[in-house]
Amino acid sequence: MDSNGFDDAATGKTSPTRQSQAYEGLRSLLLSGSIEPGARLTEADLTRMFNVSRSTMRAVLVRLTQEGYVTSEVNRGVRTRSFSVEEAADILEARETLESALAGKAAERATDAEIAELRHTLEEMEDCKSRGDQAGYSRGNRRFHQQVKEAAHQQTLARAHETLLYPMVMRQYRNLSAPHPRAGSLEEHQAILLAILTRNPPAAAAAMRHHVAAARQALMLLAQREGAAAEDS
Repeated sequence: MDSNGFDDAATGKTSPTRQSQAYEGLRSLLLSGSIEPGARLTEADLTRMFNVSRSTMRAVLVRLTQEGYVTSEVNRGVRTRSFSVEEAADILEARETLESALAGKAAERATDAEIAELRHTLEEMEDCKSRGDQAGYSRGNRRFHQQVKEAAHQQTLARAHETLLYPMVMRQYRNLSAPHPRAGSLEEHQAILLAILTRNPPAAAAAMRHHVAAARQALMLLAQREGAAAEDS
């Protein structure tokens, strides 16, 4: 292995750092929603993208398959995961439970600096909504939820939350033609922040549960309508 940590073709060894970097890079790409559900992933393309050997990328894909990010089938290769309506509902319900618990802990444990960051993010979201900046609002929304998770200072809950494939479910089921943000979304975020700001854990948990449940219901209604349309066609 060379001093830069690249794969050593002579010995067949792989740098753990290179493999972990490729894993985190591909995992982040999948969670970003930039790859369509069911899209085929080829080793050749991925090895070029992440500058690793095929054996390293093969190990990465095995791990991602075991963790549910991709599927691997004989004669079909490796593909990004797609979700049935039932699977999507399970993941969204788990997110609802975990994020409400994290919000409750954030109300107990957030520092003044973390609350200030949440307030700043919400102000940016309000500005994006007023300007019709949907992409900016979405970025702020993701940042707000990440900040709540960090402000909870509860690593067990945070690790459980990170295993959810919620962003991939969103990529598959979100109605891109619907107005964004969803009606009531900003007000729901405001209620979460107010509960954290006033150090009210039950209110923070309830506000987050209501917010995530509303998003889940919107996604599931879309999935049900699409299912009904497919049956009628």
